[in-house]
Amino acid sequence: NRKNNCYCTMKEEATKAVCEIIRLIGDNPGREGVAETPKRVVKSWETIYGGYRQKAEDVLTAQFNSENYDEMVVLKNIEFFSTCEHHMLPFYGKAHVAYIPNGSIVGISKLARLVEVFARRLQIQERLTTQIADSLMDIIMPIGCGVVIEAKHFCMVSRGVNKQNSIMETSTLRGIFKEPDVKQEFLKLINHG
Repeated sequence: NRKNNCYCTMKEEATKAVCEIIRLIGDNPGREGVAETPKRVVKSWETIYGGYRQKAEDVLTAQFNSENYDEMVVLKNIEFFSTCEHHMLPFYGKAHVAYIPNGSIVGISKLARLVEVFARRLQIQERLTTQIADSLMDIIMPIGCGVVIEAKHFCMVSRGVNKQNSIMETSTLRGIFKEPDVKQEFLKLINHG
């Protein structure tokens, strides 16, 4: 019960803070169109920043015997949305995640959920990429893994340099994925079709 009271207090404080932000940008927080906005914003944060309430270990708990499957497992085009920690503006795109099993595999949806755990936080794309790869290596202990993320950043699109079509790409390779032939296969698979 104490935890619920603390959570309610935090929501009230956050709602007041959003109300103050509306006032500081020059609008009237009591105006009909925005009077309920602070509550809606705080409610949206439950999803947008939901990754803080999740752990990679919980997402990757269900592991299965790989039945001697020792080839690359790839899930590509995982859509994600995140928030840049520098400007609190969104960035979004696609993640491609691959690993080579070392005795166990995970359900394919778990790879998408793993991306969400780290994307749903204040983030930078470089860290997001490495957190996904490091979690895979630490939890399911594959022979290696690779993560490539392609994203469009609103801090580039809507302010600053205003470059509408720029896409940032980051990659992290672990274990056997650092070997040129494995890296080549991974890149070929995620860029095919």
